[in-house]
Amino acid sequence: MKNFFKSFFASLLALIVFFGLIFLLFFGIAGALIATDKPEVGSNAVLVIDLTQAIPEQVADDPFQAITGDDQQPDFYTALKLLEHAASDTAVKGIYLVAKGNANGYANTDDLRNALVKFKNSGKFIYAYGDYITQKAFGLVSVADKIYCNPKGMFEWQGMSVEYVFFKNLIDKLEINPQIFYAGKFKSATEPFRTTEMSAANKIQTSVWLNDIYGDLLKKSSDARKKSIDSLKAYANDYRLMRPADAFNYGLIDGVKYDDEFKSIIRTKLKIKEDVKINFITLAKYAKAANLSSSYNKDKIALVVAEGDIVYGKGSPDQIGSDDYLALLRKIRLDKSIKAVVLRVNSPGGSSFASEIIWREIELCKKEGKKVIVSMGNVAASGGYYIACNADKIFAQTNTITGSIGVFSIVPDFSSFFKNKLGITFDRISTSPYADAPSVTRTMTESEKRIIQTEVDHIYQDFLTRVAEGRKMKIADVDSIAQGRVWTGARASTIGLVDSIGGLDDAIKYAAKSVGLKEFKLKKYPEPQSMIEYFVNQYSKEFTAVKLEKELGIGDYQLMKRIKQIKAETGEVKAMLPFEFTIR
Repeated sequence: MKNFFKSFFASLLALIVFFGLIFLLFFGIAGALIATDKPEVGSNAVLVIDLTQAIPEQVADDPFQAITGDDQQPDFYTALKLLEHAASDTAVKGIYLVAKGNANGYANTDDLRNALVKFKNSGKFIYAYGDYITQKAFGLVSVADKIYCNPKGMFEWQGMSVEYVFFKNLIDKLEINPQIFYAGKFKSATEPFRTTEMSAANKIQTSVWLNDIYGDLLKKSSDARKKSIDSLKAYANDYRLMRPADAFNYGLIDGVKYDDEFKSIIRTKLKIKEDVKINFITLAKYAKAANLSSSYNKDKIALVVAEGDIVYGKGSPDQIGSDDYLALLRKIRLDKSIKAVVLRVNSPGGSSFASEIIWREIELCKKEGKKVIVSMGNVAASGGYYIACNADKIFAQTNTITGSIGVFSIVPDFSSFFKNKLGITFDRISTSPYADAPSVTRTMTESEKRIIQTEVDHIYQDFLTRVAEGRKMKIADVDSIAQGRVWTGARASTIGLVDSIGGLDDAIKYAAKSVGLKEFKLKKYPEPQSMIEYFVNQYSKEFTAVKLEKELGIGDYQLMKRIKQIKAETGEVKAMLPFEFTIR
């Protein structure tokens, strides 16, 4: 019997290995077949950019894409290079912007808009159309030669607003005591748990950065549509643009057309007959057709995308895990062929300790002789600024959200909730006064509160010191612009937190120039996952996330994620952007 089981399991293992190899071979052959089937752009092509689909900072290789044949959305940097390539591609005659909405952040929108301006300056056309056009979409498509909207659709122009959610009344009813500690009078990340409305300091900072972003929208729209800023403000203040026809009458769009009429306008521009199909090509398909690969060069620049919350240890694909980025940056540091690093930061922050670990590896990269250039995306605040502050040069867009140099910690006390709502009580025996501290099942003592506040203040001073050293400033001067205050990229550049206003491509070009490289290979990090890692990390987690989001709705899903995060990190000192907000 013993020999039988040995033979059985040996045969079973052989079968598993055999079918595993067949599985891998199948994907390899299919991938090769798909790879050789390179699409052609054709003639009279019109590049279609659907603004309702956000262009991701990084794209994980999908091994199943070879089987499904679906075109994979390019990453953000590739999208910018595709627009640059299309400007000189004789097959591409123009761009069609699907203007219904804009899923991209405000800073990335700046980058895209600048790329579209360069395309337009090449002499090619840009037309925009939407069944409805949102205000955020208009801020981008205003660069177009012609803008059209469905006559029965909607045109949004009503100013900007930010709304925050406060949970104090809820947690009071649940008898939960949040026990909050923070450093920085503008550090309002804890306000939802300790107040029922915005503090005076938070109202000041929010009003300033929101009006900065609104003012930028007004300026760009004014320049593009030849309308005074005062007129544009009046349109919003008086709610004059209720219908697409109003937007046309006030000169913000060039006409109200149905989809078929808009397509006829494009045919006329292309000088083709009405019965000829327009050669529309998506950005994803163009990415497969265009040849963006440069000649081989041993010298490399590393593009490191740091996107998501900063967490201690290993992170998920949408987080910046300290273990992951320590290993990644160390690998880059020891690679002699990499001459410079461009760190693309798109993060609201997170764990202060994890931020310090990443900061240290960046500092070691510099000591190794590599230039480190930071490109800030939509948000590079708090911990996101911590990991950026010691770079040789920092680029940000006008509408980047940055700063928020401050820290906080929350230790929720659930004792009354457990006792009065659930009928659960706790008791303990300890060998020393602080043996169980901090605990969520009892109220903290005054001595424990002093200890945590002291630690929060100490980490805040460390944060100020890191910024002062990195930005060549005095600690007192940093403190005067820190205190947890949020700044736009435009203001940050005037107070020393940012060096230059510019996008991702500007940062990469500067990195190459700073190390004397005219030609180089851009190496992107994090590197693509293996097929097994992709399946485990991507498909399983995406399935769970999509299911939860569908059941809860996006608002409740985001709230659930934040509560879960706070619960997991109770007592940890955080360097995190105040609130999660959406600009309307």
